[in-house]
Amino acid sequence: RRADDSIAGAQRDASGRTVLDIRAQTRAVLENIRDILAAAGASLADVVEVSSYLVNMADFNAYNEVYSEFFGYQGPARTTVAVAQLPHPQLLIEIRAIAYRPPGAPADAPPGGAP
Repeated sequence: RRADDSIAGAQRDASGRTVLDIRAQTRAVLENIRDILAAAGASLADVVEVSSYLVNMADFNAYNEVYSEFFGYQGPARTTVAVAQLPHPQLLIEIRAIAYRPPGAPADAPPGGAP
């Protein structure tokens, strides 16, 4: 939730109601992960494992489309789990990412510091 009481990944329709969309929420979550990694000197290329929690598995295809924009075909190991609900009732997705960047690895080094 933002300071203006809006939710990242939510959009408003013509009448001003919040419209939650799995694509927008997935994009917002992955952009947040990307930005957090960048602040730590890492990138999405350093992500080695992702756990995604979906409230509705019928959203999997739409979520997967956006996910592939960030990680491509050969992304990190991934587990996707259906959950009954998330901490905020309007959230459709939560993602946990684990990244590894060897100490001293140059910014353009491949994931895990491999040559």
